Amino acid sequence: MVRGNESLQRIADVSALATARSDAGETEALPAPEAWGDLHAALATLLHQGPQAQQFVQRLLRIQAGADALWQEQPDNSLLVLIQLLFDPLVSYSATHALLTAGLCALVAPSAGLDEAQRRSVGLAALTMNIGMTREHDEMARQPGPLTTLQRKTVREHPQHSVAMLRQLGASDTEWLRLVAQHHERPDGTGYPNGVPVDRITHRLLQMADVYTACISPRKSRGALLSQQVARELYLGARRGPDPLGAQFVKCIGFFPPGSYVRLVNEELGVVVRRGAKANTPKVFALVGKQGLPLGEPALRDTADPAFAVKDSLPPGVVKVLVNPGKLIARC
Repeated sequence: MVRGNESLQRIADVSALATARSDAGETEALPAPEAWGDLHAALATLLHQGPQAQQFVQRLLRIQAGADALWQEQPDNSLLVLIQLLFDPLVSYSATHALLTAGLCALVAPSAGLDEAQRRSVGLAALTMNIGMTREHDEMARQPGPLTTLQRKTVREHPQHSVAMLRQLGASDTEWLRLVAQHHERPDGTGYPNGVPVDRITHRLLQMADVYTACISPRKSRGALLSQQVARELYLGARRGPDPLGAQFVKCIGFFPPGSYVRLVNEELGVVVRRGAKANTPKVFALVGKQGLPLGEPALRDTADPAFAVKDSLPPGVVKVLVNPGKLIARC
């Protein structure tokens, strides 16, 4: 509806239904694909409305509460649904990116030692850090070529624009706004927009989740980077030595998160549906057999079994089988 230039009132009417369901506690009871569909629609509407949004903070807090409940109750299902949404060019990338980044922060925050107030601020920052360029974010994710000079300027200035818009919409939490303003700054001062050194644990976790989501997201100008490769980079850290926060991130999310694609040692291709006891031993539904033909029914493989171990990550375009997260979840 947003891409079709429907009126904001029409979009808001549809979003109100999803928000009402979340307020009533129905989102938690819904299957994960439907629950995340409601929250995605509500957040996409809110982000695209931007300065025209009414009751922005209240609506955002309801979305955050619904999302937090899903991450607590259905973490693997939630990863499966949202990572698959990253591969769907027909939905708002900016909203998907925000929801997944917030979820990754929520999963890693307890082991990283964040208190409840810090977790709340990081989650709100993840949901809103790109509000200053929401439409441009969607467009850049879908365009085939490199960014233009104007787009690069938009990217460099969006942290400040986002903070200004959030203040206008009623946001007042100091750490939330500071995280949005600094989410592209770096510990060594080489980031943007101001080039100041920032190295707080909340900042590092938000940036780690943001970078991870961006890297595994396919672009028309490039393919998605492999989840295993991105996880290894996070584990090693900027100084090319083990990074404790990166290690916690990989331990919580795994090398092969639900929703990503893998090749097994028996040459089957499949989609990850559950994290395993170890970062490299997820549960996988095989979709394509070793002969290269789609299987009649997905076959559940435990990659802790050496016969079905993961051989490598795959970009989404390699597996030519349509994934229905709801059906896979029902079979787990």
